[in-house]
Amino acid sequence: MLKNTATTKILMGRDRHTMAPIVLTAPWRLCLLSVAITQTRMPIGAFNHPRPSSTQTVHNAVGQRAASCSSSEPQSDYCKADIQSHLSSCGFRPVEWSCGVSGATTMRRREFIRLIGGAAVAWPLAARAQQPERIARIGYLDLGPASARADRVEALRAGLRDLGYIEGKNIAIEFRWAERAERLPDLATDLVRRKVDVIFAISSTMVEPARQATSTIPIVFATHADPVGIGHVVSLARPGGNITGLSMLLTDLAPKELKILTEVVPQAKRIAVLWNPTTPSLPPAMKAVDAAGQRLGLQLVKVPAQASEDFDGAFAVMARERPEALMVVASPLYITHRERLAELAREHRLPAMFGSKENVQAGGLISYSADLTDLHRRAASYIDKILRGAKPDELPVEQASKYELVINLKTAKALGIPIPASLLARADEVIE
Repeated sequence: MLKNTATTKILMGRDRHTMAPIVLTAPWRLCLLSVAITQTRMPIGAFNHPRPSSTQTVHNAVGQRAASCSSSEPQSDYCKADIQSHLSSCGFRPVEWSCGVSGATTMRRREFIRLIGGAAVAWPLAARAQQPERIARIGYLDLGPASARADRVEALRAGLRDLGYIEGKNIAIEFRWAERAERLPDLATDLVRRKVDVIFAISSTMVEPARQATSTIPIVFATHADPVGIGHVVSLARPGGNITGLSMLLTDLAPKELKILTEVVPQAKRIAVLWNPTTPSLPPAMKAVDAAGQRLGLQLVKVPAQASEDFDGAFAVMARERPEALMVVASPLYITHRERLAELAREHRLPAMFGSKENVQAGGLISYSADLTDLHRRAASYIDKILRGAKPDELPVEQASKYELVINLKTAKALGIPIPASLLARADEVIE
């Protein structure tokens, strides 16, 4: 043990009874203190330091110099300055050096042990509290372009912000936009390869490739039209597996849309139905539409279109079949290309019912659907619960709670169609 008893002292605090300064003497104690201090980034005792570059560097450098200041070498200003330079080089800044100050209380061995013992408990806790937050990664899988989904993306972000998530601080969203549905499997596989924490796959079109890509990474959906019917969850109450989220049951919704369309054009008995065979939830919905058509005494002309390149051909078929109205069954593809569909419907003078208000805002006549923006905002709570440790199979699928009837009077006037006053009174939004 070093026996150096020189009077170079470091202020450690004050006596709680006398308020006299408590000092630590001898450089060998400085060496011990340097080891303890460097275990935390918090300002402790005599030193106020930013982030030390290396704990071992401080320990070795200061310890070696302190040991060299033995009893054979007086505690000169050079010795103090040399030790201080080692501390400063590693980011430490001595607050005060007390050299034989009158009235100072020299710290006794037991007091020092109590000080270091208490710090051993407090400092690791402080260090853990200062650890940077882990950034959770969400994989966002959808059909592009991104501009077509701006409102929904912002709704999800707003929901996450409300729950305390800030992009770049504790969460990151990795977007994958597919130009065509055929690209979705590759993009889903890429998100799995990147080991994201959650995949946000908006509807059945995105859930299916995500499901095929992983059975372990949680998958959250926001606008799934029939999660039970196509087997993505076992039941709404107990989803099972790694998939859950929010649903708007198209098997219930589509027949209501068809009924409202007959209120707009009560004379129409022959109605075209545009649908996308690549949307997984649409085959069950089409069965529900067929059943509704029979109840209403309608003749339905079903026309498929699974890519934007099919639109012109689909409307050419309608021109030959001469329907009196058009129902467009909701599909991500039809929302992405909403301007083109609205234009074609006007050109062929077809009063059209759509499955999304975005279609009506783009020039379509009428829509009845769940509030898709609200569903995206609510989906943030599923992501939050999963990031906090909940398992998808423990989170029941929730149903849409808000539905919107939107009417575009400008389009109605262009088509020469009077909208019944009773329908206008029920509308949630009227575009003039």
